[in-house]
Amino acid sequence: MSYEHPDYDRCPALRTIAMPADANANGDIFGGWLLSQMDLAGSVVAVQRAKNKVATVGIEAMSFHQPVFVGDEVSCYCKIEKTGRTSITVKVQTWARARTGEAARKVTEGQFTYVAIGDDRKPIAVDRPGAA
Repeated sequence: MSYEHPDYDRCPALRTIAMPADANANGDIFGGWLLSQMDLAGSVVAVQRAKNKVATVGIEAMSFHQPVFVGDEVSCYCKIEKTGRTSITVKVQTWARARTGEAARKVTEGQFTYVAIGDDRKPIAVDRPGAA
């Protein structure tokens, strides 16, 4: 496994620090916390593409490779995999780096699907007039 993200020179969609409140009794970060960070990161990219609000409708191919520890810097990198009429599928890779370390390690990855929604919370077209 590579210890350097292939797009490490690019900005992540989200970067945060894993805190003690996010950990279990063994000091490992809860998978649910990590999943929520990935969902937030993917939604940033989906909102930029949709030019509107989005709702998460699916999480596929989720896998955890390594644990995340309290104090790790967690970075989520995103790439749009597919755009449908109302949906956007985003691949999210999460990398962690010990606070005093230099090498990042891939800790999890998954595919998140979002649907563009209007003010009425009903699906709207991604490529509607005025959207990029």
